Amino acid sequence: MNSPRIYPGIGLEEITARNETARRMIAGFSAEMPALAEIWRTLDTALTDNLALSAEITRLSGELAATRLDMANLLAAARATLAASTEGEADPLYYLRDELDARHTGRERHGRAS
Repeated sequence: MNSPRIYPGIGLEEITARNETARRMIAGFSAEMPALAEIWRTLDTALTDNLALSAEITRLSGELAATRLDMANLLAAARATLAASTEGEADPLYYLRDELDARHTGRERHGRAS
């Protein structure tokens, strides 16, 4: 699965591939120059941290996309409610209740707290 493009020019897949290449190079250098083992371990640890940051960016991007969708759906429901009220519908709040019920039901199905 492709990583989402967070900002133009940042490709997490490319960054991860370069990171893995650098870690393999460090492993090779470490084998050839054991006297510098502590330096190689420090560099490898820093590169490992970058992989964790990439995973966190991917996770947060997913959360942000879900939040944006939630907000768009709520905004659409609010606009529908206002339009229904203006048009004199009997139950203009139906649209908001329906969206809130859908959000609650959807979160229960996906294991998220409401």
